[in-house]
This record gives sequence, C-alpha cells and structure tokens, in this order.
Amino acid sequence: MLDLTRLAMLREFDRRGTVAGAAEAMGYTPSAVSQQLAALEREAGVALTTRAGRRLRLTPAGTRLVLRADELLKVMEHAEAELHADEGTPSGTVRLAVFQSAALTLVPPALRSLAISHPGVRVLVTQSEPGAALADTWARDFDLVIAEEYPHHSAPHYPDMVRRPLMRDEIRLCVGGRWSEATALLEVADAPWVMEPRGTATRHFAEQACRLSGFEPDVRFESADLQAHAAYIEAGLAVGLLPGLMWSRGTASLAARALAPAAHRAVFTAARAVSAADPSVLAVTGALEQAADAVEAARPHGLTAEASRSQG
Repeated sequence: MLDLTRLAMLREFDRRGTVAGAAEAMGYTPSAVSQQLAALEREAGVALTTRAGRRLRLTPAGTRLVLRADELLKVMEHAEAELHADEGTPSGTVRLAVFQSAALTLVPPALRSLAISHPGVRVLVTQSEPGAALADTWARDFDLVIAEEYPHHSAPHYPDMVRRPLMRDEIRLCVGGRWSEATALLEVADAPWVMEPRGTATRHFAEQACRLSGFEPDVRFESADLQAHAAYIEAGLAVGLLPGLMWSRGTASLAARALAPAAHRAVFTAARAVSAADPSVLAVTGALEQAADAVEAARPHGLTAEASRSQG
C-alpha cells in the first residue's frame, strides 16, 4: 500500500515545482523529501520522476498518481473535519494569511472578539501579499486568507476554494500639504505620487486612473507599505490612492476625496472547501465578518459590509 505521507510529498512537489519547495512546505529537508520520493517510486514499482536537465519533473505515471493522491488526501481531510465537527466547541489552530491594511484594522478587533467567544481557537497570523497568499492557502500553507480584488482585476480562482465577501472598500484620492484642497485627479496631475511596486493590481489601477484622467503620474515613491504611503501624503511629499481601511483611520492631516466615478476594492476571505467547513475556521471567519461590519458601520457613507455580502 502506498504511504499517504509520501503521496502528500509527491503532490507538494507537483505544486511547488521543486524538491526544495516541497521540503519547505512540509517542514522537511530536501534530502529527506528526495529519499521519500525514491521510496514511493519503489512502492509504486514505476518511475514517478525523471531528470530534465538539472531539474526533476514528473513522469506521466507520476502525474496520474498526483491526481489520485489529491483525491485520497481530500478524503482524509474531510474525515478529519468531520471528527472536529463532532467536538462541538471550536478549538485548535487556524493559520490566517492577511494583507497589511486588513491586518491593521480587521484582525485586531476580530481576535479580541474571538478570544471571548471561542477561547479554544488559536490563530496564527501571517502578513502576506494577497495573490501569493491565495495560492499558498490553496497549497495548504494557510487555512484561511483575507484577500482583495481591485476594479477590473480578478484575483485567481483556484479549484475547491470557497470565497466569502467581507466588505467593499472605497478607494479615494488622498492628499495633504500644498495639495490638501485638491478634490479631483486632474488637480494633482503635476504632483509627486506614491504607489505600490510595479506588477501589482493596486499599481495598475492607480496608473490607469491617472491615465484615464489625461496624465501620466510622476511616481516618486514606491512601497508596498501603505502606512508609508500615508506618511508621505500627510507630510505633503506626495499624493496617492488609498483604500478605505487606510484613509478612514482618522488621520487629521490627510484628506480623502471620492473619485468620480467611485471605485471600490472587494475584500473577501477564502479557504479550501474542506477547511471552510471546519468549526474553528468558521469561527474566525465569523469574527472577521463582524469586524468588517463594525468598520463599515462607523463610516458615514457607502454600503455596509453586511449589505455588500448579501449583494455578493
């Protein structure tokens, strides 16, 4: 009989593309993974991998076995989930991946609430870029992810992943210093800009917003840290487009001007279907939704998070 742990290693090798990647994902050394894959080949009686230059790749037999391995491992995950469901009170560890602005605004109140309602649930929080975090959640590095979609930029859809809307987060032009009276993009066409790194959906959205308004932005500051964006804007060094989870944090020296037409990013949670049904993951998801409702309720304008979920 084929060993399930070795089958899991084969699946991880397929998803990560290298022995080193599979080893990192599963907490083994690369040499240990290589030894276990070799042992799996002996069990199977056929070659599962082959060399292609300096890289190792799956044979056709290895690819077929990965498909079966995925089916078997999903059955085992469902069995484990059913056992936890019978325990009644949610407990155990939930690995949560989250992007920066949600980590600052949604996660703290959610965890405070969770500590009271479900003290047996332990949450491990990792800040990660949303696109990578979605892929890592699908690959089982995380149990739950908070992710985002900017206008006209759909996040990847992975098989067997369940999404739940959290909120619609309005994106606004944020200004300070000499540009603090500006109310439209054209009024800051000559201003220095702060944006996220090239290749991100947020950068593409910001650049397109400027170009559709008739100018090319002068990007002087580039950072993935939105707190740095806010600091540059408050200091009057740049202008930028910030989502509501950043501009609504009550900074007196930063003015947030609505875009015309208004623009929103979608913030949502995602988990593999088997994880999404786990009582502990459901408890964390519920706490995050309550936190999103509270953030939206505190805003003077826009849809509430609860309403946006019902429309989604």
